[in-house]
Amino acid sequence: MKSIREVLRAKKDGNKITMVTAYDYPSAMLAEIAGIDTILVGDSIGNNVMGYSSTVKVNTDDIIRAIKMVKRGAPNTFIVGDLPMGSYQISEEKTIENSILLLKAGANAVKLEGANNLNTVFKMVKFGIPVMGHIGLLPQSINQLGGYRTQGKSEKKREILIEQAKELEKAGAFSIVLEMVEENTAKTITQELKIPTIGIGSGKGCDGQVLVWHDLLGVNKDVPRFVKKYENLYDRIINALKEYITEVKEELFPK
Repeated sequence: MKSIREVLRAKKDGNKITMVTAYDYPSAMLAEIAGIDTILVGDSIGNNVMGYSSTVKVNTDDIIRAIKMVKRGAPNTFIVGDLPMGSYQISEEKTIENSILLLKAGANAVKLEGANNLNTVFKMVKFGIPVMGHIGLLPQSINQLGGYRTQGKSEKKREILIEQAKELEKAGAFSIVLEMVEENTAKTITQELKIPTIGIGSGKGCDGQVLVWHDLLGVNKDVPRFVKKYENLYDRIINALKEYITEVKEELFPK
């Protein structure tokens, strides 16, 4: 996919959207060669690449640097850049400024968490900044949410999430990530919106799915319960390195 029009058409035509995170040139290149529809340069770079325990320490410069690498690796793929914590909570002007920096770096759109910034989303779209929303579990606000728990289980919280999704669509968001939203709630949101939903841990009823690169390939040993490991690179990489060490020490390599 190369444009928002193609993303929107996918929902209309009933074609599921595939999205993975990528943070550098080689992963982006491989994702594009494989035919992934969209790439998210997520603030999950903090956990998976930078060695942080959460996404909170990631800043705008980190995301910009990653977007530039990803763009070089996947020049023909639709790229969404995450607005990290602190880049959009201060003021509308600062949000727009940081969003423009992400677009200039190579992103086709930006993503921001929550639904407390509807006026900001509206102004961003008005200024020509494509916005992807994100509701449900919000990693940047994990302390406030009380941990990694499925969202939208009670009727009250279900209604709140449905309303948030509708308000984001009304504000101009072209798509919404639903993270760890209860499956039936996510399905209802998807059915009631004209824009596509991208699920992560929210069941098969969403218009698409997103997974973290290091999780789906099994680079991370421990992954969330909803993740399917399509490979086990953790063990394979360690075994390859051990074999290299052995062969060097026993003078089997080079031959």
